Amino acid sequence: MDRVVLVTGACGGIGSVLCERFVEAGDTVLALDIDATALQSLSVRLGAQRGAQQGADQVVPVAVDLGDAAAVQHAVAAAVAQRGPVDVLVANAGAALGASLASTDAASWQRDIHLNLNGTYHTVEAVRASMIERQRGALVLIGSVNGLAALGHPAYSAAKAGLISYTKALAIELGRFGIRANIVCPGTVKTQAWQARVEKNPQVFEELKKWYPLRDFATPDDIADAVLFLASPQARVITGVALPVDGGLMAGNRLMAQELTLESF
Repeated sequence: MDRVVLVTGACGGIGSVLCERFVEAGDTVLALDIDATALQSLSVRLGAQRGAQQGADQVVPVAVDLGDAAAVQHAVAAAVAQRGPVDVLVANAGAALGASLASTDAASWQRDIHLNLNGTYHTVEAVRASMIERQRGALVLIGSVNGLAALGHPAYSAAKAGLISYTKALAIELGRFGIRANIVCPGTVKTQAWQARVEKNPQVFEELKKWYPLRDFATPDDIADAVLFLASPQARVITGVALPVDGGLMAGNRLMAQELTLESF
């Protein structure tokens, strides 16, 4: 589509697929991540997939720590100077530390909030003025079902809940400039981030299926499908939306409903 798309957390399980899908769509991707080595590998891989002429110049590595607001501004400005202003921002970077309140301390709380909430704010700030000046743009934040219900990881969840409110603020304040803001809230997604849990309990996915009405989990491609739609002209009047991509998890609690109704379904 010949857009400039900034993707944060570009080297993660979801981020790398997002980059791949936008490149396949013909966009230039500013791939932002803290890991410079992984970024270079991603750039080479995607360039090779597209071919020397088609894809070699479609991925621009942007190595920066999202926690450093000034560094983010500088790094994004440098990438924009090479490839032009950002049309689409996908704020995907995120991570979780403390799994419960008991295992959360002040340091881990601050780290989760700083990356997931403040890091996203820093990224939006790096592109907001340019989008206002050009009177167009699409912001797609990656949240979580943890921002919609208490599902563990309290600091991460608080940050993701904050992102939902922040998305709505962006939508109502920037809409008059032709800028849309939406947030995708994945449920369980099978990525490398789950490896430690799989090692602890190899049956974790099978055991989790009972909570999901579709008895299935999203893949990174499923998340990318939702993001690409929200970033596209087909979603031109969709803004301020929190979209769960979760196999029906947020629709309700089937097991509790069965106990309440004394019926099996």
